[in-house]
Amino acid sequence: MTETILLEGFEERWTESRGIRLRSFLGGRHDGEPIVLVHGLGGAAANWALLAPRLAERRHVLAVDLPGHGGSDPLPAAPSLAPYADRVAAIAADAGFDRADFVGHSFGGLVALRLALRRPEVVRSVVLAAAAGITSSTRRAERILALVGALKPGRRISPYWRRVAASRALRELVFGHWGAADPVVLPARAVEALLRDVGLHTDTDSAWRALTRDDPRAELEHIRCPCLVLWGAGDNQLPVADAFEYARRLRAPVRMIADCGHFLIVERPDACLDAIENLLASR
Repeated sequence: MTETILLEGFEERWTESRGIRLRSFLGGRHDGEPIVLVHGLGGAAANWALLAPRLAERRHVLAVDLPGHGGSDPLPAAPSLAPYADRVAAIAADAGFDRADFVGHSFGGLVALRLALRRPEVVRSVVLAAAAGITSSTRRAERILALVGALKPGRRISPYWRRVAASRALRELVFGHWGAADPVVLPARAVEALLRDVGLHTDTDSAWRALTRDDPRAELEHIRCPCLVLWGAGDNQLPVADAFEYARRLRAPVRMIADCGHFLIVERPDACLDAIENLLASR
């Protein structure tokens, strides 16, 4: 069991689902509307450390560790994204969330969309925060993800997150270009949120393989819940063109966050909070 201080005021929970144990964190107002936060590939529930407590001021918030990530067990087999979506649904149900809003970052955005397609009765709305699924299903993306999966740079860096947080040069090296628009201004809490739990991962390879096999475009017209496409204007990992492709197919609004890269949920948590709250207030 790891420290839970990053998600202040949240309770660490465990859910058994089809033979695997899944970790999540629950916090906020029990009388508030439920919202589920789903992290990206190679991430963990801790990634929401700057945003979840703010959402919890008004809402009942559940942040999950996807299978194979953070403290959650790996899946026995994951030929597609369906098992990831099903496990998120199981965690939400175990927390007493019959129907919820979902915010998914990167890979988590695509998992949330899969859940909306498989179980529309449990998804009230979806916020796609720099969601994977468009260019990430290309052959080029598959080669890049395979290389990253083989090298596992996150696991190598994770034990040294304090050094990264304390060094402008290391923040630039670790998060520059592909991660944050301006990594040298990332606060120590953001660096910890992104790196600390990476060392706990047991299987991220299955996730990236499922990601590259999943192209949701032909099915997006079947999603009926309100959606918001939220993107960093300086995202070099998933291009802005992906945001507009999602918006067109989902008939959803786009909100661009200036001076922000792929890690928008820690780079500009205030802007993300404002966008999420506006969507939830308007649905």
